[in-house]
Amino acid sequence: MIAPSPGLPNQALQVLALAQRTAEEHVASAQHHADKIRTDALAAAEQIARDAQAHANNVRREADRVLAEARAGAEQMARDAQARAEEARRTAEKIVADARNRAETINADAIAGAEQLKHQAQQRYDDVVGSLGAKREALQQQIEALEQFDREYRGRLTAFMQSQLRALWVDAPQMSEYVEEEPVAEVLEAGPAQARHAHGEAADDDQDDEDDDDR
Repeated sequence: MIAPSPGLPNQALQVLALAQRTAEEHVASAQHHADKIRTDALAAAEQIARDAQAHANNVRREADRVLAEARAGAEQMARDAQARAEEARRTAEKIVADARNRAETINADAIAGAEQLKHQAQQRYDDVVGSLGAKREALQQQIEALEQFDREYRGRLTAFMQSQLRALWVDAPQMSEYVEEEPVAEVLEAGPAQARHAHGEAADDDQDDEDDDDR
């Protein structure tokens, strides 16, 4: 532990007194500078006010002169405007008359064009309706042809299925006890896939019979 020096408080007081004097000097200098700035600003403001007053007087005199010239010009412009208004009225009446005549012409042309467009639209409608009728008849013929093909196809399929079933009954008479007419209609309703399946089974049965004969 170091013992405190007895001279430190005196040094601190000296530093504090020096700082206080320095601060007071700075404050005094700042106050003096502020007073100088205030004095200069007041003088400048008074000069600006005098200059502004003089400029305002000049502007007032110039404004009075310009106002007088403007009043004279306005009177001349009023006279010119009156003359132009009369001329514009006459021109407007001529323009209105021309516009009315042109509007009547355009209206007549529009009515004629509308009638022509209506006639063309009716003609196109008749053409479209006629073509649609022809297409409908062609589609109806195609539908009838498809229905005829369907009937013929079902007839041929029925005959084929019946011939296959008869062949099965001839090769395996014992199956006739379990086979009736109704399953034929069910096979026809099932479609060509079941028919091919039945034909495949018949072929397998024929192959089994041939294998039995060989053995």
